[in-house]
This record gives sequence, C-alpha cells and structure tokens, in this order.
Amino acid sequence: MSPNWTHLIRFIAVEDGLVHLGQVDAAKTTDIGLATVEKKEVKAKLVTGSIFDGVVTDKILTVSQLLSPIEKSEVPLIRCLGLNYHDHAKEANMPIPTHPVLFIKPRTALSGPFPQKISIPKFVQDETTDYEAELTLVISKDGRDIPEDKALDYVLGYTAGNDVSARTEQFRNSQWSFSKGLDLSAPIGPVLVAPSEIDPGNLGIKAILNGDVVQDSNTKQAIFSVARTIAFLSQGTTLERGTVIMLGTPPGIGAMRTPKLWLKKQDDMRVWIEGIGTLVNEVYYE
Repeated sequence: MSPNWTHLIRFIAVEDGLVHLGQVDAAKTTDIGLATVEKKEVKAKLVTGSIFDGVVTDKILTVSQLLSPIEKSEVPLIRCLGLNYHDHAKEANMPIPTHPVLFIKPRTALSGPFPQKISIPKFVQDETTDYEAELTLVISKDGRDIPEDKALDYVLGYTAGNDVSARTEQFRNSQWSFSKGLDLSAPIGPVLVAPSEIDPGNLGIKAILNGDVVQDSNTKQAIFSVARTIAFLSQGTTLERGTVIMLGTPPGIGAMRTPKLWLKKQDDMRVWIEGIGTLVNEVYYE
C-alpha cells in the first residue's frame, strides 16, 4: 500500500507527548522549519501506519517538537555523493567526475531539525568542521539493478540535509566515511516532501551560517541526476527501503573559502531548499 501523504513530518505532539507522523498542509505555503524555531503554532493531521504506507486521517495534533522525518531504526544506511555539482567541481579545481564519487555514513549519524543540534565530538574540536547543504531523499522500497527510467519510482520523498564534515580527519585519509560519519553529523528535515510535489532537478538550495548566505545554487547544477544516482548505486547492490541518499553539495563550503570558514560552538546553521523549507541546527561542542 502506498502512502497518501504529501508533506510528512515526524514530531512530538503537545496533546500527548508522544511521537507521531503527520501531514502538514501548511507546508505548501509555510516554512515549517522556521515556524517551529519561531515558536509559531504548527498543526498536523495524524498519519497512521509507517512512513512507507502512512494514511492521513482527520485527527489534528499540535507540534511540540520536530524530529527527523524518518526514525533512525528505519534507516539501514546513509549513502552520499561527493563532488556532484558542476559549480562545486569548478570551485575545487577538480575535473567533472565521470562516475559518482561515493561514501557512506552509518545510521548513527542521522539527526533532525531544531532543537536537535550538530554535535562536535571532543577529538575534532579544532575548528575545522564544515557544512554541506544537500538535497536528500529516502528510498521507498528495496531495489537492485534498478533501470534509470524506473528509478524515481523508488523515491519515497525529498528533504533537506547537511553533510557535516570533520575536515582535519577527512584530509588525513582517502576514505571519507569516518570523518563524515560521526554521530549526529547528518541532520535532515524539516519535512519529507512526496515526489509528486517537487522537481528534484530544479530547486534553489542555500546554506545560511549565522544569517549569512554561504552557499547559493540550484539542483540543476547537479552532475548526476536523482534517477542516474539511484540506478548507479543499485548496480549489483540492494538499496534497502529507508536508505537515505544525500545528493552532494554546491559551492561555498568552508574548506574552499579564503579565509576558511568553519562551524563554531553555538553557531546557527541552516539549510534551505525550495519547496521543502529550512533545516535549522545549533552547533554544539560535546
């Protein structure tokens, strides 16, 4: 059974203090991420069932706190693309890749929107932690060797993500999974938007650090489309239901700036994506 939600949130309700799924009709006109930060009242229609087969009901609940749109236990793995924007490759003085640059994050990296924080562990508190605004998707069903013309049928929805990266550790090693896979280094949210409501190939995307826009591009700059990415990743490999895929970042990351720009304690870090809204997180030093 297919879900019938279009703008899904996972949240703690004011009414009972429990975790629920909800349909937020206001998300079509209101930035839900900003609304919750600004302590505005947000109402949601209760969604029964799971994220994968949820049915929207008429019962209305009030949002007390937003959570990651998908529960950590439902995510088998986080798959990620590096160097997937033409303008980012130019910024990095690197050739356009002919094959996707890939790495993984464990599901323990998953986090959600405000008030959940970007948590910097003690061993990387050297002020070289970086932000990466990314369009992010969730896989709806298991698939292997998925043809490109069928790939979008495997997308459950799209959200905003931040591929938080410990650059000192990253540059020590040719493999990126450790430096990018630390706990709570993959916040996503605030809303999971159904594929019927959004064109992933033409969305404005920004990163905003302490009120300053530090990344500003469009997903049409992506080198590998969503469909091509899913088809590539599923070659001889089962993409399991609930897999989160972070689709790469545009230019403007801190490591490529002069002077460098790093995430610091209590920074206000935001990722905005057109049609999805704003993922807000404060930076926290453990």
